[in-house]
Amino acid sequence: MRLSYPTNIKVVKVPCTGRVDVLTMLKAFEAGADGIYVAGCLEGECHFLKGNLRARKRVNYLKTLLAELGIEPERAAIYNLSSAQGQRFAQIAEEMTGIVRALGPSPIRKHNAEETPAGAQA
Repeated sequence: MRLSYPTNIKVVKVPCTGRVDVLTMLKAFEAGADGIYVAGCLEGECHFLKGNLRARKRVNYLKTLLAELGIEPERAAIYNLSSAQGQRFAQIAEEMTGIVRALGPSPIRKHNAEETPAGAQA
Protein backbone atom coordinates (compact mmCIF):
# COMPACT_ATOMS: atom_id res chain seq x y z
CA MET A 1 0.00 0.00 0.00
CA ARG A 2 1.39 3.36 -1.03
CA LEU A 3 0.57 6.21 1.36
CA SER A 4 -0.55 9.51 -0.02
CA TYR A 5 -0.07 12.63 2.05
CA PRO A 6 0.56 16.28 1.16
CA THR A 7 3.88 16.98 -0.53
CA ASN A 8 4.54 19.92 1.78
CA ILE A 9 5.04 17.51 4.71
CA LYS A 10 8.71 16.93 5.48
CA VAL A 11 9.32 13.78 7.50
CA VAL A 12 12.26 13.83 9.89
CA LYS A 13 12.95 10.38 11.29
CA VAL A 14 14.38 9.93 14.76
CA PRO A 15 14.94 6.71 16.74
CA CYS A 16 12.43 7.89 19.34
CA THR A 17 10.22 10.95 19.72
CA GLY A 18 11.98 11.41 23.06
CA ARG A 19 14.91 12.73 20.98
CA VAL A 20 12.85 15.65 19.70
CA ASP A 21 13.55 18.73 21.80
CA VAL A 22 11.99 22.17 21.97
CA LEU A 23 14.98 23.85 20.32
CA THR A 24 14.74 21.52 17.30
CA MET A 25 11.04 22.31 16.91
CA LEU A 26 11.68 26.05 17.23
CA LYS A 27 14.42 25.79 14.60
CA ALA A 28 11.89 24.20 12.24
CA PHE A 29 9.71 27.28 12.60
CA GLU A 30 12.72 29.53 12.16
CA ALA A 31 13.65 27.64 8.99
CA GLY A 32 10.23 28.41 7.52
CA ALA A 33 7.85 25.71 8.73
CA ASP A 34 4.31 26.97 9.25
CA GLY A 35 3.51 24.11 11.62
CA ILE A 36 4.95 20.91 13.05
CA TYR A 37 3.64 17.68 14.41
CA VAL A 38 5.35 14.83 16.15
CA ALA A 39 4.12 11.30 15.47
CA GLY A 40 5.27 8.71 17.97
CA CYS A 41 4.49 5.37 19.53
CA LEU A 42 1.26 4.72 21.35
CA GLU A 43 1.48 5.81 24.98
CA GLY A 44 2.73 2.96 27.12
CA GLU A 45 4.30 1.22 24.12
CA CYS A 46 7.51 3.23 23.69
CA HIS A 47 10.52 1.03 22.91
CA PHE A 48 12.63 3.48 24.90
CA LEU A 49 10.21 3.36 27.85
CA LYS A 50 9.11 6.98 28.29
CA GLY A 51 10.32 8.77 25.16
CA ASN A 52 6.84 9.53 23.87
CA LEU A 53 5.82 10.92 27.27
CA ARG A 54 8.85 13.24 27.23
CA ALA A 55 7.95 14.29 23.70
CA ARG A 56 4.38 15.12 24.76
CA LYS A 57 5.71 17.34 27.58
CA ARG A 58 8.06 19.07 25.16
CA VAL A 59 5.36 19.70 22.55
CA ASN A 60 3.07 21.07 25.26
CA TYR A 61 5.89 23.34 26.44
CA LEU A 62 6.45 24.47 22.84
CA LYS A 63 2.75 25.33 22.59
CA THR A 64 3.08 27.44 25.74
CA LEU A 65 6.11 29.24 24.27
CA LEU A 66 4.30 29.88 21.00
CA ALA A 67 1.30 31.34 22.85
CA GLU A 68 3.62 33.61 24.87
CA LEU A 69 5.15 34.81 21.59
CA GLY A 70 1.69 35.57 20.17
CA ILE A 71 1.78 32.63 17.77
CA GLU A 72 -1.08 30.17 17.52
CA PRO A 73 -0.25 27.07 19.60
CA GLU A 74 -2.31 25.00 17.15
CA ARG A 75 0.71 25.15 14.85
CA ALA A 76 2.26 22.35 16.94
CA ALA A 77 0.79 18.96 17.81
CA ILE A 78 1.72 15.45 18.87
CA TYR A 79 0.00 12.24 17.86
CA ASN A 80 0.46 8.71 19.15
CA LEU A 81 0.02 5.86 16.70
CA SER A 82 1.50 2.48 15.98
CA SER A 83 3.71 1.67 13.02
CA ALA A 84 0.79 -0.31 11.58
CA GLN A 85 -1.30 2.86 11.30
CA GLY A 86 0.19 4.26 8.10
CA GLN A 87 -3.21 5.32 6.83
CA ARG A 88 -3.80 7.25 10.07
CA PHE A 89 -0.41 8.96 9.61
CA ALA A 90 -1.51 10.15 6.16
CA GLN A 91 -4.84 11.31 7.59
CA ILE A 92 -3.05 13.30 10.33
CA ALA A 93 -0.83 14.89 7.68
CA GLU A 94 -3.95 16.02 5.81
CA GLU A 95 -5.54 17.34 9.03
CA MET A 96 -2.45 19.29 10.09
CA THR A 97 -2.06 20.74 6.61
CA GLY A 98 -5.65 21.97 6.77
CA ILE A 99 -5.16 23.48 10.23
CA VAL A 100 -1.96 25.26 9.23
CA ARG A 101 -3.43 26.50 5.94
CA ALA A 102 -6.37 27.98 7.83
CA LEU A 103 -3.95 29.77 10.18
CA GLY A 104 -1.93 31.16 7.28
CA PRO A 105 1.83 31.60 7.01
CA SER A 106 3.86 31.53 10.19
CA PRO A 107 4.57 34.98 11.63
CA ILE A 108 8.11 33.74 12.35
CA ARG A 109 8.77 33.20 8.65
CA LYS A 110 7.35 36.63 7.81
CA HIS A 111 9.49 38.24 10.52
CA ASN A 112 12.65 36.46 9.29
CA ALA A 113 11.95 37.56 5.70
CA GLU A 114 11.75 41.18 6.84
CA GLU A 115 15.15 40.91 8.56
CA THR A 116 16.93 39.40 5.54
CA PRO A 117 18.49 42.15 3.37
CA ALA A 118 17.52 42.18 -0.30
CA GLY A 119 19.60 39.76 -2.32
CA ALA A 120 20.81 37.85 0.75
CA GLN A 121 19.84 34.27 1.39
CA ALA A 122 18.45 33.16 4.72
